[in-house]
Parts: sequence; C-alpha cells; structure tokens
Amino acid sequence: MPMKRRTLALAAVGVAGAAAGLVWRSRQDGVSADHAGGSGSPPTGSGDPALSSFWAQSVERVDGRPLALGSLRGRRLLVNFWATWCPPCIREMPLLDRFHREFGTGAGPRRWTVLGLAIDRREAVVDFLARQPVGYEIALAGFEGSQWSRQMGNDTGGLPFSVAIDASGRIVERKLGEVSEAELRSWASR
Repeated sequence: MPMKRRTLALAAVGVAGAAAGLVWRSRQDGVSADHAGGSGSPPTGSGDPALSSFWAQSVERVDGRPLALGSLRGRRLLVNFWATWCPPCIREMPLLDRFHREFGTGAGPRRWTVLGLAIDRREAVVDFLARQPVGYEIALAGFEGSQWSRQMGNDTGGLPFSVAIDASGRIVERKLGEVSEAELRSWASR
C-alpha cells in the first residue's frame, strides 16, 4: 500500500508540474513559448552566473560514469530537463532522438550535442531507458536539476524544459513544454 501512495504522490507532482507549465504558457499572451531567452529577447551571455554554475557541476551518467558539464563547453548544446513521470517529456523524447541522429553526429558547424538531464531517481531512469532507449546522452541531475533549470530561466520549474546553448556559451533559446520539430530545426540553423 505505501508504494501505491508514493506512485499517486509522484503522479500528483507530475500533474502539478504540467499545470504550472500550462499556466506559464497561458500568461505569455501572444509571446512565443520560447520567449524566455529565445528569439524574442537577447541571448544570455557566457558570463551568465547561471551558466557558470551549470558548467561547474558534475553529474552521473546512467552507466555510473561521471560527466563534468564543463567538458561540454564550447559545443552547441541542447540540454533537456525531463523526468520519467512527465508525459510531455516522454512524448518529446523520440523527436529529441531524431534531432540527435541528424545533428549530433559527424563534425562541422551543424553539429549539436544533446544532453537529457533527468530530474528523477536513478532506478526510475534506468528502468525507463531499458524500455525506451535513446541515442543521446542521459545523465542524472536528481531533484537538484530543478534548481539548475530555474537558474537557466525556467521560473515555474515545469517540465520538460529545453535550453539551447551556442558554441560561445550563450543561451540562445529556451522552451518550457514540448519542443516541436519546427522549433528544433530553427534552433539547428543558428
């Protein structure tokens, strides 16, 4: 019975996060959903304290190996904050995987690194990825990842939340909610 209550509590948290995201989007009144640092506002510079804090962190990959986020600096990076209990997060994963296959391989100016930061328990992420694997890197941010996402412009803490960082280390796009293929293609052309 305690497991059932925990499952219900996690589901309630997911619903609350999704509701917060919908409220945030509804308040944008004609502003694009990626406005919070996206094409409608100036990019966040590389001296941004939120990014400085982000680059200083180390996370654990799903296989247990550490990943120093600073090692990704200097690349075009798409960071996606997600959780296994978040239905919109799960729905957008195949799209992020296609983006990774198209823009995350090879070399050159079109190349992007995709990083999924799971705001979740390790066991839940490992179990989920065993059923629905993806080709891009997944690391465990735990619930501390919510704070990183807020520092990067996610005022509500809703999920999914994606941030595009250019090779010079500037946040050039932010998106609360599911990304679309058109948005990803637009971001890739930057």
